[in-house]
Amino acid sequence: MSDAIRVRFPPSPSGHLHVGGARTALFNWLFARHHGGVFVLRIEDTDRDRSTEESIESILEALRWLDLDWDEGPPAPGYRQTERLEIYRAHAERLLAQGRAYYCDCSPAELDAQRQVAQRRGETFRYSRRCRDRGLTQGALRLRIPAEGETVIQDLIHGPVTFDHSQLDDWILVRSDGGPTYNFCVVVDDVTMRISHVIRGDDHLSNTPKQVLCYQALGYALPEFAHVPMILGPDRSRLSKRHGATSVQAFRDAGVLPQAMVNYLARLGWSHGDQEVFTREELIEYFDLKHVGASGAVFDAAKLEWLSQHWIKQTPSRQLAEAILPFVERAGLRPPGDLDWLARAIDTLKERAKTLVEMVERGRFYLEAPRTWEPRAARELFTPAGLDRLGLLAERLEAVGEFDAEHLEGLYRELAAEGGLKLVDLAQLTRLAVTGGTASPPIFQVLALLGRTETVGRLRAARAAGRVHGAAR
Repeated sequence: MSDAIRVRFPPSPSGHLHVGGARTALFNWLFARHHGGVFVLRIEDTDRDRSTEESIESILEALRWLDLDWDEGPPAPGYRQTERLEIYRAHAERLLAQGRAYYCDCSPAELDAQRQVAQRRGETFRYSRRCRDRGLTQGALRLRIPAEGETVIQDLIHGPVTFDHSQLDDWILVRSDGGPTYNFCVVVDDVTMRISHVIRGDDHLSNTPKQVLCYQALGYALPEFAHVPMILGPDRSRLSKRHGATSVQAFRDAGVLPQAMVNYLARLGWSHGDQEVFTREELIEYFDLKHVGASGAVFDAAKLEWLSQHWIKQTPSRQLAEAILPFVERAGLRPPGDLDWLARAIDTLKERAKTLVEMVERGRFYLEAPRTWEPRAARELFTPAGLDRLGLLAERLEAVGEFDAEHLEGLYRELAAEGGLKLVDLAQLTRLAVTGGTASPPIFQVLALLGRTETVGRLRAARAAGRVHGAAR
């Protein structure tokens, strides 16, 4: 692995991992893997009021679910900002000693008053720099920014972006209470971790000139910058909770497969020709920054569902059987002890299911006998003649030799011919009795999976319930 390419993903642990953050992590991970570089995970937890240990664990869990493994980061020490305060202090002292930073004793009240004046004038507030040459020895530490000129960001996605220094102010590096600020920590972290490429959301683009000027004040070489456009909702505003699920955990809990989530996030703003479906190996092979779009990408839930259905169909059923167990329990069902049997049941369900949650609901009848039956179908099929046929079916199925789909279909054809019926008449009657509804996988496969005892028991239970309801009518 080459250290020439080093990228990072630095989440703030104030909640679950948002899909926008997950895409940023994925782009960094793919860039590192494509170039044989290093993917660094660090935790930006200096905001003690919002950062929690629960959020850290939630973010790590989401990254593990997406299989975005990091080369450096937690649990190793030194990758949480709260563990790096001495490093920030040393850099702040160096800037102060070199005259590149100065103390400011302007109170929050004074700054708020100046901010209100600027707002009344319709201007953007900028610090007046009144403490620049006062020679103070305490207070908040500000970076001394050149009053004139401009900073040009050579962005790998947006091209050159120019910021006039008249639009910037001497921003705070270290607060008066000694706490380092976000922009300062980011620069020191990226430098000391030898980050070569900063790939992040373009909501950080406005921070970049401040950070570039800090790099220059410290005498450090700049990394390459690439600002990825935001993920948008259907109304083309920034994706938020009002658009529905936005966290990785929410999609995981909805039963979307991680392969589908990774595939979808990769295509959200990046393309490789017209290809839509990618294996992880293909993403690593093809990913580059020059094919990341410069405009926002709209989150399309229907497309994610389509990809989820594709990956469910592509995933071995035995693997799905292991993945679906938590969803079975969450649905209030008892997981089967035989995962090979569950895999065979999944074989009959996977073609149509978009998520694991949907698969459990579609296949609920495999794990519990129906307590109710579709009312309209029951009125049509559980007639006196239909109930008699259920009794006959139970008797014949109890006595049949081989209880597999092929022999069961043969038996049903014989019974239909004997009774002057169509095969579908007996099939739908049986389907309603054993599943509770009129839509299921091929009924003879279902019966074979349920087995003789369970099938016969369900037919007789439906017949008994039909007689009770019939008498009530």
